[in-house]
Amino acid sequence: MFKKIAKLGLLPLVITAIGLGIGAGFVFPDWLTRIFLTFNGLFGQFLGFVVPLLILGLIAPGIAELGKNAGKLLLITVLLAYGFTVFAGVFTYLTGVLAYPVLLDKNASLVAFTAPHELSAYFTLPIPPIMDVTTSLVLAFMLGLTMAFLNTNTLKAVMCEFRDIINKVIVSVIIPLLPLYIFGIFLNMTVTGQVAAVLAVFAKIIIFIFLITLTMLLIQFTIAGTISRQNPLKMIKTMLPAYFTALGTSSSAATIPVTYKQVQELGVKEEIAGFTVPLCANIHMTGSTIKITACAMAIVLLTGGNLEFWQFVGFVCMLGVSIVAGPGVPGGAIMASLGVLQKILGFNEQMLGLMIALYIAMDSFGTACNVTGDGAISVIVNKIAEKKK
Repeated sequence: MFKKIAKLGLLPLVITAIGLGIGAGFVFPDWLTRIFLTFNGLFGQFLGFVVPLLILGLIAPGIAELGKNAGKLLLITVLLAYGFTVFAGVFTYLTGVLAYPVLLDKNASLVAFTAPHELSAYFTLPIPPIMDVTTSLVLAFMLGLTMAFLNTNTLKAVMCEFRDIINKVIVSVIIPLLPLYIFGIFLNMTVTGQVAAVLAVFAKIIIFIFLITLTMLLIQFTIAGTISRQNPLKMIKTMLPAYFTALGTSSSAATIPVTYKQVQELGVKEEIAGFTVPLCANIHMTGSTIKITACAMAIVLLTGGNLEFWQFVGFVCMLGVSIVAGPGVPGGAIMASLGVLQKILGFNEQMLGLMIALYIAMDSFGTACNVTGDGAISVIVNKIAEKKK
């Protein structure tokens, strides 16, 4: 039975959990609601314990593997991917600063969402992490970079096995329990009267993010089209099979064969496409950055915080590195970003839970933006390679 439910996919389960949580909030007695609050408290503690290990286990080997095929074109591809990713985050921030005062109700607030609730858990079980988020990030970067440069095969093998363990925890524990956790969040939000404001935010943010991703693709292909002297709109049309494949699968990795084929139709040489497409599928995360930044901004505003420019710039720069660990793991980008959200923006467990729900609700839009933009990067790298000859 559980296997059949799992086959539905994460997005349908999350949407179902949100609907059931809202409905249950109107009918559940207090004693039953407190059972789910107890589960959420325990799961939140476990999530806090896992986050530093997740950062270390995913980012360190990810950076190490990027150094396998070191070279000038590899460096150019990485810089382009990271540059577009950071630009997407800053662009989303600047657009959001202008749009959110109109999109979000000035009187709406989620302060009660992060404040103590009228109902409490039956008991709590503190599970302190073995290291804080900053320590984990620094250690992950240090190990990843040194493994890449020194080619330490033994340590790299150990870290890759550790990554397999973390992936297993994500796939077998965190992802299956997420719908129940999100159910508890919306159950609690209904009880505290916050659900109406959150649902209004959901609809508006999804539309906002969709428009931003389309704008970002136009910017990327305008640059690529100018460099390669091609029509940007025709280039985007050529990449549409990859866009819709990603829209359906929500997976950059699963879309690689389609992306690879369409990129060559843009005039990219086979040998260039052979390394830019798989590489960008793992490091080019413009769509994911747009989603995470837009959702984080909304939650900060609705919890009474301020959108400090330099704080968000620092957040976006760190995010661009952290979510390299995301592809290939269900919900990997948002999982890899939890530590950055926690450390730089000060998100608590419940705010992180809402971020996960918001992200998954529009997962395919970001993935489609990521893989389609890979075509623009491939075209630029291909043109640079031609000039070097």
